Amino acid sequence: MTPIGDFPQTVVTLAVWSYWVCVCVLVVRSHIRFRTSAGGLPRTIRERWMWGLWVPAILLWQVLPALAGISASGWIATPSLALTNPLLLTLRTAAAAVAMLAFGLTVPCWLGMGKNWSMAIVPKKRSRLITTGMFSHVRHPIYALSILLMASTMMVTLSPAMIVVGAVHITMLNLKARSEERYLTQIHGQQYADYCRKTGRFVPRWSTRQDETPDDAQRRAA
Repeated sequence: MTPIGDFPQTVVTLAVWSYWVCVCVLVVRSHIRFRTSAGGLPRTIRERWMWGLWVPAILLWQVLPALAGISASGWIATPSLALTNPLLLTLRTAAAAVAMLAFGLTVPCWLGMGKNWSMAIVPKKRSRLITTGMFSHVRHPIYALSILLMASTMMVTLSPAMIVVGAVHITMLNLKARSEERYLTQIHGQQYADYCRKTGRFVPRWSTRQDETPDDAQRRAA
């Protein structure tokens, strides 16, 4: 069975490709329209070693869903049961819909960041703290939606290779979020500490811990 013949694989492949095409467009947009660095080449030591693991995982993310339906390798291919079992097919179709939703919700987050968006930390780049839209509920909505997109890809593909790639991607996003929080705490100080107190990292915070001090929030963000 080819990706075109398997509807969930076709949908999730298009969602992933659309996502990363938009990221490339954002990089070009930052340089041409805003005359600012988009962080395509990491400048901090931590992010340089992260890119060494992350970039191959992202490249594999582009091809593994498309190969899953045509490969004969048990490492890459979607298990035959997942292609024929009605329950698994329903779950995979739902996951494909979630993948498209995750991509669609990411677009307004990108647009809302404007020139403040970048792929990596750019030291000395002037930026303002974005706290509107989805950012009013979570500190990293783009990363949260990327995790959701990856989780959907893993569910649709169900191949060992995709699960490994997904684990790497999700781990890197967690490390990246923590690194950015440390940096933003240094840049924005108490304003960011107060923001951390009111928001969750990837999911909304249901209580703001009224007795928590800004110093507590800074330590928790670190």
